Amino acid sequence: MLTLDKFEEASEKVREVTLETKLVYSDYFSAQTGNKVYLKPENMQFTGAYKVRGAYYKISTLTDEEREKGLITASAGNHAQGVAYAAKCYGCKAVIVMPTTTPLIKVNRTKSYGAEVILYGDVYDEACAYAYELAEKEGYTFIHPFDDLAVATGQGTIAMEIFKELPLVEYILVPIGGGGLATGVATLAKLLNPKIKVIGVEPSGAACMKESFKNGKVTTLATANTIADGTAVKTPGEKIFPFIQKNLDDILTVEDDELVVAFLDMVENHKMIVENSGLLTVAALKQLKVTDKRVVSILSGGNMDVITMSSVVQQGLIFRDRIFTVSVLLPDKPGELGKVANTIAEKQGNVIKLEHNQFVSTNRNVAVELRITLECFGSEHKREIMRALEKEGYKPKLVLVSL
Repeated sequence: MLTLDKFEEASEKVREVTLETKLVYSDYFSAQTGNKVYLKPENMQFTGAYKVRGAYYKISTLTDEEREKGLITASAGNHAQGVAYAAKCYGCKAVIVMPTTTPLIKVNRTKSYGAEVILYGDVYDEACAYAYELAEKEGYTFIHPFDDLAVATGQGTIAMEIFKELPLVEYILVPIGGGGLATGVATLAKLLNPKIKVIGVEPSGAACMKESFKNGKVTTLATANTIADGTAVKTPGEKIFPFIQKNLDDILTVEDDELVVAFLDMVENHKMIVENSGLLTVAALKQLKVTDKRVVSILSGGNMDVITMSSVVQQGLIFRDRIFTVSVLLPDKPGELGKVANTIAEKQGNVIKLEHNQFVSTNRNVAVELRITLECFGSEHKREIMRALEKEGYKPKLVLVSL
């Protein structure tokens, strides 16, 4: 595995089950970074993520006997769907152990492909340990989501497609959970062009590969806490770690708040839904210390449930100063609310919610609190509205947004 011949074999094989995800040139991110930024939209795959590549190729390498035993894996969602779909194609039984925190959309999609789903543990590592127990007990064939060279070879087919479309690519940014995708992409990329730079990106709350890099050996984190559930891994792969050490040029980390803003950017500028783990490479673009380079960001998946999506959109609007709440004190007499509303309207602020508290002071003639949640165009517009309120004699104070 992880040879050019095997990557070519895998590329031919995965075409049987993958959709063509052509590179998308991003005017928005190119302008922001000074590079030529292309997106590899694996969120548009049939299963909503790249994981079907590695799962399908791995299963294709199994013997009939191994398939007939039934397949089992552990996954936070995307590998689960990949294995479930691939198993359906081969007519195999599939059992998937998923953390109890897995978004409902990923659970239901996995079941829709005919797999049996077992929810166990709070994070991937706990689900994986239980899956190994079941494999031993029931005799299932275990399909590891990342610590498997055949799986990594299947994931690396993404790099083959990138090079065919953009032969002169100079940087590839790849998300890291356990490291399977990064192993495949980085190894094949270096085989095709040793001068290329391949950068891994992890969530700050689950940066197990960066910690392992620093220590020179596979290291287990005490906790994995991030909204990027697909990459919430505490221990990277043992088998693939040497390939990561050899072929990955650097690892960047991204805070959860940066993923929230990246989601908003992707929806507004590219009309695409990308899950938090898939946004790691987009959020990391601003950390690149280069310009005028051809950069590809791999968007690894788009399986996000609607409730999470709603929360992320709201938080993104708040972080971008598109929504804010201001508190003003005014006398409790007719017309005061109208004056405040007119001041905001003149500055084109859009009122979302009003809260009127007459009990903020015992002297209501002196002070009644009005909390106004507003929609605006951004930070400068927000400052304009605040200055207008100050000019009218109010003393506006920003408070925590409550939607």
